[in-house]
Amino acid sequence: MLVINNIIISNDVVEEQFVCNLTACKGACCVEGDCGAKLEPDELAVLDQIYPLVEPYLTHEGKQTIAQNGRYVLDPDPEVGYTTPLINGAACAYIRFDEMGIAKCGIQKAYEEGLIDFPKPISCHLYPIRTKPFNNHFEAVNYERWSICKPACKLGKKLKVPVYVFLKEPLIRKYGQDFYNQLDAMAKHLQTPEEPTTD
Repeated sequence: MLVINNIIISNDVVEEQFVCNLTACKGACCVEGDCGAKLEPDELAVLDQIYPLVEPYLTHEGKQTIAQNGRYVLDPDPEVGYTTPLINGAACAYIRFDEMGIAKCGIQKAYEEGLIDFPKPISCHLYPIRTKPFNNHFEAVNYERWSICKPACKLGKKLKVPVYVFLKEPLIRKYGQDFYNQLDAMAKHLQTPEEPTTD
């Protein structure tokens, strides 16, 4: 494991390779799962503020779900906290589909159109990295394996892109540029073969 300040990073984050392949998975991570996208406490007010600008990009079912359940819901598991609501217990209510039938984020679409300055919930932005408080003083940063992401693993290996490099933007958004620079230096040090010692 790697440690930067109070953040503990799994070696998988720098050793495994990953690049989303949406043409293969069709955005399945927005459709499948046990709960919606996990939300940070400060993201709740953000969703309330931006929702009128995001709503036009959502499906009819998504709008109905949010109207009935709210813009966020409290998960029964106290470790999960607040999440985005799900349509009939499956797809995220903030989902939209492009012309190729690929599931994408309505929040991200509004961001790309320049209507809001919030890209998407940080838990979505960081995926397949998951973060979790650890021992009250630390935060664990782990790489999550999910069968639906096999095409992304295959593409990542083909392009030789480590998980942390693929997620450079959200990692900087979450932890800052200095954190990423330190992580990058550590990763490159691990990848550098040791020179043989001479007698």
